[in-house]
Amino acid sequence: MTELRKIELSDNYSRVMEQIHAAVERRGAGPAVSLLAASKTYPAEDIAYLMTHCGLTMAGENRQTEFTEKYDVVHPCGQYHFIGHLQTNKVKYLVGKADLIHSVDSVHLAEEIARQSAKLEVTTPILVQVNAGREESKSGIFPEEAPEFLARISEMPALKLRGMMVVAPICEEKSAVRKYFQESCRIFIDFFAKNTHNIEDPILSMGMSDTFAEAIEEGATLVRVGSALFGARDYSK
Repeated sequence: MTELRKIELSDNYSRVMEQIHAAVERRGAGPAVSLLAASKTYPAEDIAYLMTHCGLTMAGENRQTEFTEKYDVVHPCGQYHFIGHLQTNKVKYLVGKADLIHSVDSVHLAEEIARQSAKLEVTTPILVQVNAGREESKSGIFPEEAPEFLARISEMPALKLRGMMVVAPICEEKSAVRKYFQESCRIFIDFFAKNTHNIEDPILSMGMSDTFAEAIEEGATLVRVGSALFGARDYSK
């Protein structure tokens, strides 16, 4: 890695953290906010540098193959999550390795994660993915289905429900995305505030590079930031 790239990554990280802190101040009282580097297409050495030199504690991958390829470099440096759409036949490659699977969006998928976890005698932490915009082109449980789905998943053996990952629609005006974050946060609070679920420090993952400030102001406890940390993605690689 060149010195110029190190400086770029350090500067980007500092800038994102400043924006996170500013959004937390605007929001006022509330839970702490964690930063996850959405690392799709970016090299493992970039992620490892942010973790070992800048203060980043977690990264998340969208593709199982990429997760597997980078795992030996990234995981010793910090938490490595899976945040993309997950097919059941890929679950066996993630269970026992991914520190958190964000994208559980069906009972069938949850059952397969539980089955693979039981085989390894581990408990796998998960988030339920909520499709806030009810977009047919995107994965995730629709908001009105979320409470019942969360309750069902929370009772499955070998799984540890930690919270929700919200996927919001792209809006022309950034202010328009707030209503989706607000609805998702209401569902989150209604479910996870109930003591019967006994879930400590639940996670509300929402907001990406272009909307993480708005997400924090509306209640996010974790934001998924990619290009603002690493720069523009090069999909040709």
